[in-house]
Amino acid sequence: MAAVVSTSCPDLKLIARGKVRDLYEVDEHSLLFVATDRISAFDVIMQNGITNKGKLLTEISIFWFSYLKDVLPNHLITADFEKMPAKVQQYRSQLEGRSMLVKKLRVLPIESIVRGYITGSAWSEYKKKGTVCDIALPAGMQESEAFPEPLWTPSTKAEIGDHDENIHPSKAAGIIGERHAAEMAKVSIELYTKARDYASEHGIIIADTKFEFGVDENDNLYLIDEVLTPDSSRFWPAATYKVGAGQDSFDKQYLRNYLDSIGFDKSQGITLPENVVTNTMAKYQEAYKLLTGKDAQL
Repeated sequence: MAAVVSTSCPDLKLIARGKVRDLYEVDEHSLLFVATDRISAFDVIMQNGITNKGKLLTEISIFWFSYLKDVLPNHLITADFEKMPAKVQQYRSQLEGRSMLVKKLRVLPIESIVRGYITGSAWSEYKKKGTVCDIALPAGMQESEAFPEPLWTPSTKAEIGDHDENIHPSKAAGIIGERHAAEMAKVSIELYTKARDYASEHGIIIADTKFEFGVDENDNLYLIDEVLTPDSSRFWPAATYKVGAGQDSFDKQYLRNYLDSIGFDKSQGITLPENVVTNTMAKYQEAYKLLTGKDAQL
């Protein structure tokens, strides 16, 4: 089966194509989020996809939306393809298993990042300045060490091809307003903490993750987009975790490491070799099974 790297649904209005998702308008109240098999790294989309990755990401998001719904409402209407409108169902071969019908909301232009462990760009900044997103941290931290408390480190949302910009939390209010910034910071930590505790009981350390939020016509906050997937999070196997070094992972870090090993210049996507495609998908599937206790239905 070939990877679905793009969808074509002429009877639906295409709103946007993101790094992974194609977004369609279904009617004035609802949108269709379609997770393709595209994969990106370093904000660059690769030329070939990871077959069925979009279906797996959708299953993971559905799992977390259900688990976290008591913390904050989410935008999911249904992921049951049989319950979707006829004009969606006519594209079954492209969309089934990788689509979510969701509420149409106003998206807040902030990537809401929560970091539980010091790694990646946070570790790089800390080594240089002793800070993460200009937040002062205790001296002497080691790579992959847990922070004393999870950090909320928002970033701006960049257009495709550009890089998100990490900002100090105090700057978020100037972008989305004081009320939404305060609520986003609070609920992001609550969401991360509940998910982190669940995952730790199932063999996975959630080192960091990215949430996105929208508001309805009454300015109520909703959790939107994807949630706690290997595309939006760093998942580490708890069994091999050791402070003081980089970690094995169930996420895109495997792909990033491969690209680093070949001197990828981060200017445009490349065609990934088959073993990288296979190994990336295997890591995603292992994470799903650990979290849910089930094999993904792909």
